[in-house]
Amino acid sequence: MPSFRDIPSVDELLNRPSLAALVVEAGRPYVTERIREVLEEARRQLRDAQDDPLADLEQRIARRVQEGLAPSLRPVINATGVILHTNLGRAPLSAEAAERVREAAASYTNLEYDLEAGRRGRRDVHAARLLGQLLGAPAMVVNNNAAAVLLALNTLAEGGEVVVSRGELIEIGGSFRIPEIMRKSGATLREVGTTNRTRIADYEAAIGPNTRLLLRVHPSNYRIVGFTERPALEQMVAAARRAGVPLLEDLGSGCMFDLRPCGIADEPQARLSLEAGVDLVCFSGDKLLGGPQAGILAGRQDLVEKLRRNPLFRALRVDKMTYAALEPTLAAYLRGRLDDLPVARMIRMPAEEIESRARAFVAQWHSPGSAALSAAPGAGLQLEIVAGESVIGGGSTPGQALKTTLLALRHASLTAAQLEERLRAATPPVIARVETDRVLLDLRTVFPSQEAALLSILESLAP
Repeated sequence: MPSFRDIPSVDELLNRPSLAALVVEAGRPYVTERIREVLEEARRQLRDAQDDPLADLEQRIARRVQEGLAPSLRPVINATGVILHTNLGRAPLSAEAAERVREAAASYTNLEYDLEAGRRGRRDVHAARLLGQLLGAPAMVVNNNAAAVLLALNTLAEGGEVVVSRGELIEIGGSFRIPEIMRKSGATLREVGTTNRTRIADYEAAIGPNTRLLLRVHPSNYRIVGFTERPALEQMVAAARRAGVPLLEDLGSGCMFDLRPCGIADEPQARLSLEAGVDLVCFSGDKLLGGPQAGILAGRQDLVEKLRRNPLFRALRVDKMTYAALEPTLAAYLRGRLDDLPVARMIRMPAEEIESRARAFVAQWHSPGSAALSAAPGAGLQLEIVAGESVIGGGSTPGQALKTTLLALRHASLTAAQLEERLRAATPPVIARVETDRVLLDLRTVFPSQEAALLSILESLAP
């Protein structure tokens, strides 16, 4: 058993050949700090009379250095079937958007420079032209939809009342609550109706001299079913006109195409709301729109200009990478090229296509030369094709699903929870879901280019 005298000094370790390369790669100060951490652990282990803590000292130091410098944000394979998975970064960008982000990140841009005039310009002109063409109204961009709601309420209703249905006082993921955003904006909440039933007469009775805004919140992440009632959008528009106050509609998901052919109902399109007379709409950029994280506000010219003049806008503005990703995303809609956008392509993907991909995947699993041991009954990892459902997710289209085909996994010596853990520990990590003691993989959210890596990972788990 070693003693404290056997613990090498920091300088001695830094000069050992096995760690010299680390010093060159990571820098002497960084490696020095990691050495001190590992040596302190070794001293504690010696005091606790644990097994030889010096036996693999250099390997532990090298591992600590590598782990400390490894990126925390990593690509993963999303096999959950949740298209807009908030925990996995919501919408993946199109290839063109990703390339534009790379170009913008690696160079200078005209973010706030007017190339024609040769002087300082405004960053919020970027994407405004495309948004105007797509939505038929002036628009602007902030860093997320919560920021859009905050900016709109603060600009249009600070010190006054905002009338909203009690059934729309929602909480979205991450503890984003409409009432709390209202308080932060300086507006006073005026609740009307009940949780399940609100009529237009409830709004009209609440409108008074302090009313600054009517707010309508689309139930994009929840459903109230049964004995329910909600005013039609046209009724809300008419009530706002009679009262002489703006109507703000928080659409949440930012749908830009008709989802009904995909079997998804009741998801309003932003342009149609504006055409119906809504004064201002707001929605997310990284949900159904399929772009980067952003909050988009569009509507009446005078209201959008008021929002721009609010000093809060500067605190909520977006950077050059967001604009770089947003512009090609919007252009894809204008060109009618929905399949360029991964989110739109996944939503519109026919169930038959997913079934075909799943069967081809299993055929590869059973092909000669595969490491899979599923040919021996009861041995290793077993794959089975089963019917299932995908969901759009991300606070969109709650209670509605898309038909899909799943790969159901069972292992002879691992529980479903253990198998799921092994998948998460793979490179790249595979994120799946567990149901009825099976691990389920949905290829709807797995890019075809990722299937080879997924097959290799499963083969490594087969024994």
